[in-house]
Order: sequence, then C-alpha cells, then structure tokens
Amino acid sequence: MQIVSDISSLRQLVASYRRDGSSIGFVPTMGNLHDGHLKLVKRAKAHNDIVIVSIFVNPMQFGANEDLDAYPRTIEADQAKLIENGVDALFLPSVSDMYPSGLQAQTFVEVPGISDVLCGASRPGHFRGVATVVSKLFNMVQPDDAFFGEKDFQQLQVIRTMVQDLSMAVNVHGVPTERESSGLAMSSRNGYLSEKEKDTARSLYKEMQQAKALVEEGQLSFADIEKSMVENLEARGFKNDYVRIVNATTLQPATSADKHIAIVAALFMGSTRLIDNLHIER
Repeated sequence: MQIVSDISSLRQLVASYRRDGSSIGFVPTMGNLHDGHLKLVKRAKAHNDIVIVSIFVNPMQFGANEDLDAYPRTIEADQAKLIENGVDALFLPSVSDMYPSGLQAQTFVEVPGISDVLCGASRPGHFRGVATVVSKLFNMVQPDDAFFGEKDFQQLQVIRTMVQDLSMAVNVHGVPTERESSGLAMSSRNGYLSEKEKDTARSLYKEMQQAKALVEEGQLSFADIEKSMVENLEARGFKNDYVRIVNATTLQPATSADKHIAIVAALFMGSTRLIDNLHIER
C-alpha cells in the first residue's frame, strides 16, 4: 500500500493508475476504522481495479461544542487494516493541505434544503463541511466510484444531490449498514459508550424494527409511530434529538403516497449521539 500525504504526490499516483487504464474506487473516511469501513473497502475492491482510501478528521464539519479534539485517531491500526484488506493507496492530508487559507476563508459547497433538516437542524453547518471536504477530495482523487455507508443516510443523500447538481463524474454507491451482533449500527463513536450504555443502545435498532413492521402492516399514522418510539426510547434512558419517518429521497415527512420510506433517528445515550435508519419499500 502506498501512503501519500500531499496533493501533488496523490495526483501523480492517480495519473499513473490512469495511464494503466485502471478504474479507481474511493473510500473517504475519518479513520478509527471498523468493519463498516472495511465493508466499503471490500465493495470498492469488487467494483474497481484500484482502491484509494483517505483518512482526514475534517474540522469543518464539527460544531463549536462537538468532539473534534476527542475524536479517536488510530492511524497505525487503521493502516494495518487497510494493508490487510488490499488497499492500493492511502491519502493522509493535513488540515493545512485541505484548508491552506484557514476555515473562515475557505470557499465552501452547500447543498440547500436537504442539508437543513434532521441532523442539519441539530448541527448547523455540519453538511456544509461534509459537502466541501468531499467535493475537494473528489477533485483530488478523481475517482470513478465512491463508496459511503448507509448508516450516515442524510450524508449519503447530501452527497448524491451535490454530485448531481454539480455534474460530477463520480458514481456514488451506498453500502448497507454494518451492525454489531446486538444490532447496534457500527460507528467510531460507539467507543465512547460504557458497557451499560452500549447494552441499552441496542434497543434503538429493535424499536426501529418494530416501527418498520407497523408500517409494512399498513399503519399510516406515522406521527403516532414516531411518538411511541420516542416514549419507549426515553423510558430506556435515551435523550431524543429526532425520530422521523421520511421520504427516503427528499427526507421530508413521509405521506401515505410515498413508496420509498426511511425511519431515521438520532438520540443521545449519555453524551454520545447515535444515529441509525431503516429503509421501507411499500
């Protein structure tokens, strides 16, 4: 595995792959890799000749009171996992490489509407940071295909919209959420949970499964289902951010006419914010 940390070296490497006629799959990450990330790598390897992974903890997508400094950084372990999984190149840019003029002077990308609801309402500016860094990485790597986990469902929809709106020549692939044996969606932030909190956190997925079953059985009072989910989860010790049943494309509240639906949720267990989603085809 080749490791590059500056943009010029990355572009030279990409040019060499292109001269060989290779297709390039790209997996952007913030590191602290788990099996969910490696599932993206495996999907990229199955789809492309060359796989490039980036690790960059993006300060632009963290709010003032969020966990940027505490975000887990495990670069040596991450490198070992990527080598074991046959990654061809690892891109490790610095903050100064990504934002040479500083965050405040940085040209940004913003995807209106879809960025402003759900997590966007709770974390103002978050998706501006996501869209900006992903667009920069796409410009640097120039991949044919890029792979993102469906756990970050709103992020995936924001990126898909950005790629379409800006006519980017990248195929964006969503990869189903990897879960622990308990059903808890894998996340780098799960490491913040105590054993007791982690044991309780598994109930989020169970509540979502029960809600999905109700919708599939024909219950269309989505507001009642949401209310019941929140009450049940708060009784178990969660603090609610949002629980919504939405149109899976627009992320607007679902109606009885919608065929592609998602249950999306964000709640706190202790100080840890957990997100998850389930798709429903009606």
